[in-house]
Amino acid sequence: MELRDIEYFAVIAEHGHLGRAAEALGLGQPALSLSLRRLETSAGAKLVKRTPKGVELTGVGQALLSHVRRLRLAREDLAREISDLAHGQAGQLRVGATPVIANGPLPSACTTLLKTAPRASLNVSITATTAVMLEALRRGELDLVVSQLRDVPREGLVRELLWEDEFVVYASTRHRLAKRRSVALADLVGQRWAATAAAGILAWNSLHQVFVERGLPAPEFAVVSDSMVLNGRMVASLDLLGHAPRRSLDAIADNLGLKPLRVTDAKWIRPVAVIYRKDGYLSPIAGRFVGILKNMATEIAANEGGAAPAAVQTRTV
Repeated sequence: MELRDIEYFAVIAEHGHLGRAAEALGLGQPALSLSLRRLETSAGAKLVKRTPKGVELTGVGQALLSHVRRLRLAREDLAREISDLAHGQAGQLRVGATPVIANGPLPSACTTLLKTAPRASLNVSITATTAVMLEALRRGELDLVVSQLRDVPREGLVRELLWEDEFVVYASTRHRLAKRRSVALADLVGQRWAATAAAGILAWNSLHQVFVERGLPAPEFAVVSDSMVLNGRMVASLDLLGHAPRRSLDAIADNLGLKPLRVTDAKWIRPVAVIYRKDGYLSPIAGRFVGILKNMATEIAANEGGAAPAAVQTRTV
């Protein structure tokens, strides 16, 4: 099989029509048809079938298309690896992260990377839904994903646990509960909340479940946003409560006048991991960034070690 014919076939599959595919490629339709016949001869099977609207892939064609996508990823990986070898540590790193990670430890990791590899460039995509980032990772559009999640689809992906985030309840320093040294879940009944809908949905579900298990009325949303800064501003301005990772809260608490509440009878923990393609090319820059994150995890473990008191209900979210 000739690589050119395989590439032409991918365009035919994309458009589902020989005429439109030929136009997209800048070819005449007879030349594209000849390329398709040549590829089918090499495969020993029909790759498309004619329909009133154009063409559809056969089962063999579908199988070939899945390999074409992997070939494209491998070619892109090869090009990046060659470029990295030619330029030492120079290169582009594409990282996906959730808003709470971006508001927490990610800026420090990015700063460390650019200080140690000044010729590198970073492209950081902030997306609230981890599943969207994982699909971009599979397509080769991202090199790494840093997210708070317990489980990850195992096929083709590697997940390395970094640290555990403790989610805390927080309020404005002017809130009546902020004046107490500690509060119980029952003290939070009747309060309205600002929450991150997508990135923190598992954490929010866990918070909700703890209230239900204790026989308490479920908490109610007042503000739903994928921006922790927006949520923080709403909590600071209104008589609301928030629920967020402690490290992310620490980054904005002083500027916005926020304070974590010490909830004595519940604790929420969520693992943070770095994820990358199992068989994909992990560039020197990506490898260095993973190392930086692991060093941060070691420092976090040293600074925040210790188990929760036995009387506190700890929930992994």
